[in-house]
Amino acid sequence: MVGAGIRLRQERERLGFSQSDFAALVPVTRKTMFNWESGAGQVASDALAVWAGSGLDVLYVVTGQRALSAAGLSARHLRLLSLFDSTDEPGRAAIEAAAQQAQARA
Repeated sequence: MVGAGIRLRQERERLGFSQSDFAALVPVTRKTMFNWESGAGQVASDALAVWAGSGLDVLYVVTGQRALSAAGLSARHLRLLSLFDSTDEPGRAAIEAAAQQAQARA
């Protein structure tokens, strides 16, 4: 099971921030950011509130469920997003390639 620290890292990377830049938004040190992402500490709720303003999906970080469900995405879409987020970079590339091939055939 993917923990909150890993989901925080996934969200930070999805938003295109380095650890240092994301930490500076709060502000905390890069070491604190590393600890939160590695599960060595609990993410501060005030930090989540600040990052939410930058697009962080707080619900996903805390619960593992995407907030996009409120936007009307089906359970199938949410499962695909969850699989995409929980895999490594080669897995993400494979998912994207399969989707592009299917789109080209359509």
